[in-house]
Amino acid sequence: MSVLEERPTTSFAPPEAVADAPPELRGVPRDRVRLLVATPDGVSHDRFPALGDHLRPGDLLVVNDSATVARQLDVERARHGPAVVHLATPLDDGDWVVELRRAPDAAAPVLDARAGEQLRSGRARLTLVEPYPWRSSPTGEGNRLWRASVDGPLDRELARSGRPIAYGYLAGRFPLTAYQTVFATRPGSAEMPSAARPFTPELVTRLVSRGVAVAPVTLHTGVSSQEAGEGPQPERYAVPASTARLVNAVRAGGGRVVAVGTTVTRALESAVADDGRVVARAGWTERVVTPADPPRVVTGLVSGWHDPGASHLLLVEAVAGPALTQVAYDAALAGDYLWHEFGDSSLLLPAR
Repeated sequence: MSVLEERPTTSFAPPEAVADAPPELRGVPRDRVRLLVATPDGVSHDRFPALGDHLRPGDLLVVNDSATVARQLDVERARHGPAVVHLATPLDDGDWVVELRRAPDAAAPVLDARAGEQLRSGRARLTLVEPYPWRSSPTGEGNRLWRASVDGPLDRELARSGRPIAYGYLAGRFPLTAYQTVFATRPGSAEMPSAARPFTPELVTRLVSRGVAVAPVTLHTGVSSQEAGEGPQPERYAVPASTARLVNAVRAGGGRVVAVGTTVTRALESAVADDGRVVARAGWTERVVTPADPPRVVTGLVSGWHDPGASHLLLVEAVAGPALTQVAYDAALAGDYLWHEFGDSSLLLPAR
């Protein structure tokens, strides 16, 4: 079964459940978002600082140390006027994977672009070369992602006019600092690895003091697939040897490997050797974790809330199982939890 044929059963959140601004602008400290904990024993409701109460000494939290960079630019289409471009991923040959979206708020993808079309921002020019081969639109209504060549000072334009990637459900534009996590040390993500956003240095200290280990991996995110139900594009990742050793030691000792986010799950599962051990690896990953191709080392997940049809939610189901995922999402809808990158959190701990 392909990624596009798998469909989670969860319902869409109503519009009022979408977090349209960072919690700090809603009067909630970043670490005080709500935390729904789902286990085979049931569902409980808490605040994120209580995360350690639901973990055990000997467990391991694996986090993504990728930092978000400014990858949204206003551009002019030669014959169609203003648009917004999301610069998803730089490729090894100097081209970029880009997504063209409607101006001014990037609320929907532009699907009428054609090869050869030029997009201008200041002195930089992007030329659409061909649809990005992995992820053409599954609707048959044009192509959402493109390979684009670059002419001119794109880096300078991003430094001058770039902003964090944002979508139409947000109430405004927020500074790049709003899109960073406490673990962000390696710039490269087009979109925030948002599952770790509620962590603070104080919370990390408390977790470690209680015997919960924390280890990093790196996965530089591309753009999300919230409209199209697509699988994720290839992304750059790195699993260091120190993290690989710690994952293997925790598993051998009976601890749980809890991924903080879908990006961490993808990176870790891309570094599993044939014998089931995690090894140090780096490069491009095309690994798509789904219920049909489930994780081998990740046994728990800290995550935000995802719309059905997105590969993110299929990954959640692959870790937690469809039944526990459905229970958690039903409880989140009933409890008025907030969705998307600035929303509330979950801790999913299936039986192992």
